[in-house]
Amino acid sequence: MIDRERVWVEEALAGNEESFIQLADAYASPVYNLAYRMLGNAAEAEDAAQETFIRVYTRLHTYDRSRKFSSWLLSIASHHCIDRLRRRRDNAVSLDELPPWNEPACEGEAPVQKVIRREREETIRRLLDQLPPHYRLVMVLRYWYDLSYEEMAEVTGSTVSAIKSRLHRARLHMAELLTEERKRSDQWRPVMGKAQPVAMGR
Repeated sequence: MIDRERVWVEEALAGNEESFIQLADAYASPVYNLAYRMLGNAAEAEDAAQETFIRVYTRLHTYDRSRKFSSWLLSIASHHCIDRLRRRRDNAVSLDELPPWNEPACEGEAPVQKVIRREREETIRRLLDQLPPHYRLVMVLRYWYDLSYEEMAEVTGSTVSAIKSRLHRARLHMAELLTEERKRSDQWRPVMGKAQPVAMGR
């Protein structure tokens, strides 16, 4: 794959549009998945992925061949998603306006397992959406793309030490949000189990 990728890059730099299409096809899924994790909205993720490849095409001449192409590509995608999140924050988009963050169902999954999985996915999506964009990005790159600290630093244009610090703070922030959510759930659980008195008309 790496050898073919290099050939496609070189040919695309020479003006071969078919080779660029090959590159786009090869990375369409990773770029879309990153956008979806960051944005939590399928339609917006698709639009962000398309915009990413437009930017890659127009900036291909700036690509540094000493870098991994995938890191350079994901860097453009992640910066674009962060820009969208900042605009969304400015426009005060509510969590209620975003669709559930669904994962593909496992084959042969029992109904109870489906419910548990969906609740867990919704919790993760909701908590991630509360993280600042730069925290959300490192969480996605680490836990959904399994990138090393070095690769994350390359994607974000940061240093390894800064990435480690940012990821540590993102985990703490996520843990705090999860603790708060569990406390709220514990407060409501006893109430839900009690029979509520019915107001009788006079």
